[in-house]
Amino acid sequence: MIKKYFELQKVNLSKNNIFLFYGLNNGLKNEIIEKYFKIKTKLQLINYEENELLTNPKNFVNELTNKSFFEKGKIYKIDRCTDKLISFLEEISEINIEDSVIIFSSDALDKKSKLRLFFEKHKSSICVPFYPDDNKTLFGLASNFFKQNKISISSESINLLVDRARENRENLKSEIEKISMYCLDNKSISLNEIVVLSNLSESYKIFDLVDNCLAKNTKKTISMLNENKYGPEDCILIIRSLLSKSKRLLKLKNLNSEKKNLDDAISSYKPPIFWKEKEIVKKQVLNWKIKDVNELIYEIGEIEILIKKNFTNSLNILSDFIISQSNTSN
Repeated sequence: MIKKYFELQKVNLSKNNIFLFYGLNNGLKNEIIEKYFKIKTKLQLINYEENELLTNPKNFVNELTNKSFFEKGKIYKIDRCTDKLISFLEEISEINIEDSVIIFSSDALDKKSKLRLFFEKHKSSICVPFYPDDNKTLFGLASNFFKQNKISISSESINLLVDRARENRENLKSEIEKISMYCLDNKSISLNEIVVLSNLSESYKIFDLVDNCLAKNTKKTISMLNENKYGPEDCILIIRSLLSKSKRLLKLKNLNSEKKNLDDAISSYKPPIFWKEKEIVKKQVLNWKIKDVNELIYEIGEIEILIKKNFTNSLNILSDFIISQSNTSN
């Protein structure tokens, strides 16, 4: 059967627990999974790729059906699904799946897609389209965020952010997160500051730099510092990004200590870590001790103060600090 995404809050997951999410709006898909599935069921989210199921479908079926009395179900999300899964879906639809939810996720599908037709025709399964956001929707999301966080920003600045997000709420979220970090001390931001900060290609360079520093990829970190033309105005954003990701690293270290399984720790982290980030995040967790991450967070605060006092030399101060952290052994 076909439903709209906002109707999912009324779905009885004990009766309907197999879904197809199709469309290009991956940001909205992730929000719905978090809001209507993870929070509602309090189940762990496990991510799969289609090729993992096709390579060994029996393993997945056994995991669904062979649970102990004390074991909870899970939310299984299978990404990049295609028509190749039809025979597997037919097998799954005959199984009485209790306490678990399966979400098949794909990009845009045309009306003739076997995958889409399967979900539309079966009454026990639910098909949900996720269309791209328009600028009006994205403007509303950004505007609400800034109001809730009491950040003073003009409508012109929000329009610029929305325009640069290119109808992609994940891009917009990335920009909003960056501005939120930038406005930790000063709860207002000008259009000129937005113009400098909201450069998507530069944002990704900064986030890559921070990720590689925390992963202790020293050569790549040094190379990125040398190749990218960072200026003094980038230093606050870089140090705030480093602080934010260091705090995430600390939470992941603690989660990993509790769960004794790194994949489970990463899967249960909120907000969700995108699959593209998982490998470098794993490396970060493995390369740091909890004590050292706590010390790093303290040192980042000290470096930010030093940067603000020595703006003209801020890039050298920050570069030396980043290289020293990427080069430390634990």
